Amino acid sequence: MSYSVNRRTFGLLGAACAAAIGFGAPAMAQTQLSIATGGTGGVYYPMGGGLAEIINNHIEGYAATAEVTGASVENMGLIARGDADLAIGLADTVAQAYSGTGRFEGQELPMIRGLGSLYANMVQIVALEGSGVTSLADLPGKRVSVGAPGSGTEVNTNAILEANGISYDDIEEQRLNFNETADALANGDIDVGFWSVGAPTSSILNLATTQDITIIALTEAELDAAMAQHDTFAKTTLAGGSYNGVDEDITVLGIPNVLTVSSEMSDDVAYAITKAMYEHIEDLRAVHPAARETTVEFALSATPVPLHPGAIRYYEEIGSTVPDKLRP
Repeated sequence: MSYSVNRRTFGLLGAACAAAIGFGAPAMAQTQLSIATGGTGGVYYPMGGGLAEIINNHIEGYAATAEVTGASVENMGLIARGDADLAIGLADTVAQAYSGTGRFEGQELPMIRGLGSLYANMVQIVALEGSGVTSLADLPGKRVSVGAPGSGTEVNTNAILEANGISYDDIEEQRLNFNETADALANGDIDVGFWSVGAPTSSILNLATTQDITIIALTEAELDAAMAQHDTFAKTTLAGGSYNGVDEDITVLGIPNVLTVSSEMSDDVAYAITKAMYEHIEDLRAVHPAARETTVEFALSATPVPLHPGAIRYYEEIGSTVPDKLRP
């Protein structure tokens, strides 16, 4: 969808959408919405699919489709160009896009807005038992999947390595998506892979059914070094039993995932999507357990960019206090 089509769609149909929702107006011709997600082996794609179903079932006149993409970095560009209407992205990537820093140095995207935050990713570093890789310090000289090009996983991987004195010059990096990383580990083509994704995730679950895997735990010093350089990182727990053979709780780095739109979206459409998502959140939780974290409280505490005015309208309507830093 081009930017000009988006502007026309939001301008002409936003108010009509609100009328249809609020006053039971007759059904109108459906307007297509594109939701930029990630690869099929992660959580973004099923979460995006679940959100699309909520829109399709509960917002009159709109039909949404989840699109497979390269994930966070690519998704911010899709929003900026108007090639996607909604997109999921890691908080650090979203913040960089909005401010024109990091991967977006000199390419500030001030139109990025949040509808809320969905759940926290966990950085999961996976190797096979017997690979000889048992710590971050073992990575130099190894074949490492750092994540798909344009993905939040690659942003997170680079941040963790850099904070702990490891560069791409020290490893043989490969840029593979989640399913490709799992296949490469199983085939012996790489030694270790990074995932920044909600847990459990299908690609690691599938790998663990045929291979003995290990999740590499970062030391307290390594965790602290990453958090000191990147304030969107926080310690969280990968529960024991999440994957076959991973029996003990492991402390990992967590990063919120943000549901974003453009400031060009009409207030009425942004309001309608936000309202429908929370009012039918059990439908999203039935699609993936990561949506258990999709709460108003999480959205208002974890979203790193200003909220869309339409989302703010919903949050205030239900009595929540929106922090000043989240107002555009």
